[in-house]
Amino acid sequence: MADNQDNQINTKDFLIGSLIGGLVGASAALLFAPKSGKELRDDINDGAVQVKHRADEWKTVAQEKGSEWKDKAYTTSKEFKKKAMETTSDLSKSVASTSKEFTDNVKQKASDLKDNAAEKVEEVKEDASNKKKEIQADAEIKKAELEVEATKKKAEAKGSAKKAVEEVKK
Repeated sequence: MADNQDNQINTKDFLIGSLIGGLVGASAALLFAPKSGKELRDDINDGAVQVKHRADEWKTVAQEKGSEWKDKAYTTSKEFKKKAMETTSDLSKSVASTSKEFTDNVKQKASDLKDNAAEKVEEVKEDASNKKKEIQADAEIKKAELEVEATKKKAEAKGSAKKAVEEVKK
């Protein structure tokens, strides 16, 4: 907007300067021309009329250009506003979409971790159950072996006791 005002001020200054320069130039030309007083006055009047017509033409051109620039500025600002709204809308949609994708991804990862943790817990439970069964089986085998050995020792002890009793009896 400030740039547009600078252009208007520059155009206005140019027109005023041109008008004053034209008047001064025409007046100087008429004053330095070797003519009689009546001819000089007629020439000054003709020059003033020409300068007035030129100033009117410039005024009309300036008004037309100003109107064109105003319409162009209005149209351009409308287009910029529309583009800004579209860009903002697109950006909002993109952010919402990315946010939804991120949230869905986090939820999926959390679900995967939960499922994976549940699987690991089940595996650990199964491993513990298998180890327990193995230990129980080993304990039963050791118990059976000890019972067999105890029975052998008992039988040996009985045999030794019988021998000792028979020897004592002899």
